[in-house]
Amino acid sequence: MPTPRRAGRFAAGLSREEAARRLEEHGANVVARERRTPVWRRVLQQLRDPLIVVLLVAAVLTLTTGDFPDASVILLVITVNTVAGVVQEVRAERAVAALTALSAPTARVIRDGGECSVPAADVVPGDLVLLGEGDIVPADGEVIDAALLLVDESALTGESVPVEKTAGANRTPSTVSAGTVVVRGRGRVQVTGTGPDSALGRIAALMGTAPGLTPLQRRLARFGRVLAAVTVALCAVVLALGLVRGQPVELMVVAAISLAVAAVPESLPAVVTLSLALGARRMAERHAIVRRLPAVETLGSVTVLATDKTGTLTEGRMAAERLWTPWGEATVSGIGYDPEGRVVRDGHPVTVSDAPDLAALLRASMLCNDAALEPPPDADGRWRAMGDPTEAALLAAGARLGLDRLALERELPRVDEIPFDSARKRMTTVHRAPHGGGLRVVCKGAPEVMLRPPVLIDPPDTRTRAAVRAETLARDGYRVLAIASADHDERRPESSDAWESELSLLGLVGILDPPRDTSRTTVTACEHAGIAPVLITGDHPLTARAVAARAGIEAREDEVTTGMRIRQGTAGPLTASRVYARTTPDQKLDIVQAWRAAGHVVAMTGDGVNDGPALRRADIGVAMGQRGTEVARQAADLVLADDNLATVVAAVEEGRRVYANVRRFLLYALAGGTAEILVMLLGPFLGMPLPLLPAQILWINLLTHGLPGVALGAEPVEPGVMRHPPRPPEESVLGAGLWPRLLAMGVFVAGITLAAGVWARDTGHPWQPMMFLILGATQLGVALGSRARPGSLANPFLLLAVGTALALQVAGVYLPPLRALLGTEPLPLVDLAIAGALSGLGHVVMRVQRRLFPERPPRARSVPGPAHD
Repeated sequence: MPTPRRAGRFAAGLSREEAARRLEEHGANVVARERRTPVWRRVLQQLRDPLIVVLLVAAVLTLTTGDFPDASVILLVITVNTVAGVVQEVRAERAVAALTALSAPTARVIRDGGECSVPAADVVPGDLVLLGEGDIVPADGEVIDAALLLVDESALTGESVPVEKTAGANRTPSTVSAGTVVVRGRGRVQVTGTGPDSALGRIAALMGTAPGLTPLQRRLARFGRVLAAVTVALCAVVLALGLVRGQPVELMVVAAISLAVAAVPESLPAVVTLSLALGARRMAERHAIVRRLPAVETLGSVTVLATDKTGTLTEGRMAAERLWTPWGEATVSGIGYDPEGRVVRDGHPVTVSDAPDLAALLRASMLCNDAALEPPPDADGRWRAMGDPTEAALLAAGARLGLDRLALERELPRVDEIPFDSARKRMTTVHRAPHGGGLRVVCKGAPEVMLRPPVLIDPPDTRTRAAVRAETLARDGYRVLAIASADHDERRPESSDAWESELSLLGLVGILDPPRDTSRTTVTACEHAGIAPVLITGDHPLTARAVAARAGIEAREDEVTTGMRIRQGTAGPLTASRVYARTTPDQKLDIVQAWRAAGHVVAMTGDGVNDGPALRRADIGVAMGQRGTEVARQAADLVLADDNLATVVAAVEEGRRVYANVRRFLLYALAGGTAEILVMLLGPFLGMPLPLLPAQILWINLLTHGLPGVALGAEPVEPGVMRHPPRPPEESVLGAGLWPRLLAMGVFVAGITLAAGVWARDTGHPWQPMMFLILGATQLGVALGSRARPGSLANPFLLLAVGTALALQVAGVYLPPLRALLGTEPLPLVDLAIAGALSGLGHVVMRVQRRLFPERPPRARSVPGPAHD
């Protein structure tokens, strides 16, 4: 309780001068924290990627050879990727800045003894803030005065039920946090923390760590380092062999540089970008908005899906679902707070006349009620709760039985009330009965305070039955309310406490935040795809376990890890559980980090401020778009526009398609590069001093790695991709048997080319143009053989790209300007037919190879399973 001296200070509030001084100090602290990374440093960080380094070297080499078109393409790819990376970093930093968007735009404060309105950012510690229904709390503070003050803290704690805030002589004053919402009542709060010192500020500090590399970025970084070393070594060998055989130094240097350019799949960044962009567009069509392109591929690598409860697995609104009276039970069905629905008993819908006991129970619950239901503003909208969501759920249940709240209030107008408070855990209203029938008292509250004398006059066996049923409902995750009533004559008792005695039990109501209809099917789909779903919530352990069980995430009561056990160090390994309850924002972050440290790729879903740090730390953060806070959306990589967890499964499928297409392109491009290197290495031993000229190598590389290579990034998803686990994060991008396949294809293409060259040379035909045509055309045949769905028109862009490249390859032999540029000569039609037939073998062998040596399916990682496994 405030002392008289403090109370006087509260009445006056701060002076305007003192508030200005504190604001200036606070502002200086904020500015000191807002140091930004220079743009040039961000650019350098992007250019340090090993694959980008290889491309930079390739660009320098192509400029040295005078191949300005290739150099321009490579530099454009580098520029686009660097700019995209810098933009993504800047967007990620906005997650912290978005915390201010949750503060109230203005706040009512007492300064110099009078009320005034100031910007929420100008509130300082010591201010006295006035709160009313619908206000957003602008800062952390201590409740000095409260009248029926109820605050929605779900954005910070994840709990669905609003929290009562009190202040008084016999109670410890409550506290409120910045960013929470007043749903009922009014109060006065002395500010104790703002900005970085508030609850939002502490969460912002947890979000300071920048997201790491995605699995694909890590794989490509390793691949880039290996490719750079191998390319330099092989080009040195080609250069040395040419010099030993007496070739001119200038010619061999240019040939080695050209071979280096050919060996580097410079279209890879373009392929990755196209695949990610197409994936992002397809995800948007499925209501998943991608904020960071690499997140598309990361989804395909996810092994653990960590989800919160409220609004993700559940609908994010309360529902009175179970009814119990001493004469029987019933269930209530419906969507949200919509009064349309039905009450079912023994498998049959009932009405007011069919079930008088249920009618009495719900009639009382609608009378002892301060909430209201607001109809949707348009035909496609939803009914909204005005006031306590729990009371709104009671109104919806009564309407579904056929009761009219307005008619009830006219028939039984309220004449007195005892408001709910946390000490009594009950609320009582008194109503005038019709036609001079006296007074009717209705009381609702927690079973532990209602189901006992002197509150109830029911016999012990009735109270015992009710208590057992209430405990069962609580273990199933319901919030249980007991409702009782009594009729009195017109005489009023001397004490208001007498209204809450000698009542008759009407029944129990089980209320919960119901799981979404799609939750169980989504969890099942995840498990079939090798993704382990886990639940992380700030709610009660029994509620968490019940909701998880309804969604298909099984866990025994002793397997639910709580925030208290984590804090005390008795929780054991954090990856040994599938359900976590009563967790704080920093504990959510620890849980996500523990799964990542165990080698898993973690996707985290959330919608509240308390989810922000975990969303930022996870490999892929997924925020709810409709009911999610701005902080969650800014911290996330993916935003679900429909707030439907099932959309994540569709996004995972797109992610796997992206990774499969990257591997498809690497198989095609590296097989061609291997063939070109082998031709240049082995040709001299077969009597061909310089099998291909530098310009010819660069032309082949431009045609094969250009449009056809990029088009492979648009291949559709392969059938059955969601019936096996994701690729292990530690697996190489060329793992699962891809290395042997690309080497085999490279050897085959090189063998066909060299064999044709030897035959043409020995028979007096133009052998170099023959090798030039076959080497390029055979690689294009391999591209057609790499399709995910051969024989279909699923990716017409690839067919068009291959046809265009093939026409240009043939033009390099027959068009005079290109012949002069490439050093070729026309081939007789017979030789052209032979070259075409041999090139077609590339397609055939690629298809045969895919059938004989399919990719090894990934093995599922060890994840804690359901309790019954």
